Amino acid sequence: MNQPTTLPPTLQERLRQGRFVMTAELAPPVSGDAEELLRKAAGLKGLADAVNVTDGAGARAHMSALAAAALLIGAGIEPILQLTCRDKNRIALQSELMGAAALGVRNLLLLTGDDPKSGDQPDTKPVFDIDSKTLIETARRLRDEGTLPTGRKVAGEAAFFIGAADMPIDPPAGWQPTGLLGKVKSGGQFAQTQFCMDAAIVRRYVGVLEEAGITEQLAILIGVNPLRSAKSAAWMKSHLYGTIIPDAFIERLEKSTEPEREGVRICVELIEELSTVPGVAGVHIMAPGNDAAIPDVIAAVKSRVQKAAG
Repeated sequence: MNQPTTLPPTLQERLRQGRFVMTAELAPPVSGDAEELLRKAAGLKGLADAVNVTDGAGARAHMSALAAAALLIGAGIEPILQLTCRDKNRIALQSELMGAAALGVRNLLLLTGDDPKSGDQPDTKPVFDIDSKTLIETARRLRDEGTLPTGRKVAGEAAFFIGAADMPIDPPAGWQPTGLLGKVKSGGQFAQTQFCMDAAIVRRYVGVLEEAGITEQLAILIGVNPLRSAKSAAWMKSHLYGTIIPDAFIERLEKSTEPEREGVRICVELIEELSTVPGVAGVHIMAPGNDAAIPDVIAAVKSRVQKAAG
């Protein structure tokens, strides 16, 4: 007689249990080949607690995020579906949410989206019919009330775990996280942030979130990156809005004879430090153009944790 298979805990369950989680980001390929996506994702299976699939990252066309999320589920990888307000009006976004529920997608990261002018088709007309806070509220209502914003009843269940984005800052005196508070009130349950590679700033930023009561309601996942080189780190710091990278890390990469390996070491050390910061529930590892480094980072963190425990 076959014994029932025990399913691994979901991202939401891990966070509820107080586990420090590591999520990864994957840009679906510019391809209609499912195997190409699955090859990119294979190295993350069994390592990442969940994998984000981006929605037209960089304001460029890629395989549909919803299709990619469904393919990951079929491959035994828990996805986080990113949906942006850039390309679809509220009707289309509501349809995407119902489709996600039907396909068994639980985790959502709901975003405004990059301006098309930053992409490779700058003449594209942006939509921005609603903002991310309204989209979060729409997903919450669909899950909790089974209705659309019009009040129209929706059949079936939508077991959504709803995420929002945020940008860490070194908070000045008197700063209040009003934007994030609004997303919590709309229904946000976790947040993934822009790159913040400075643990001291994270402590101060999350400290203010704790004082505002946000970390009791919202799991905070800090964005980190296995930096490839001093040049790329300096470019990110100068050109990616909100990115925080200490000069000391750039100097380490400049001095290293193996900068990619040094970037992985920096990321692993940072994750270990962030895991000790009260109010930080995990990290979100993003490595555009350097996807292969993400499994190395997660595996190294887990190996060091196991050695410390043993």
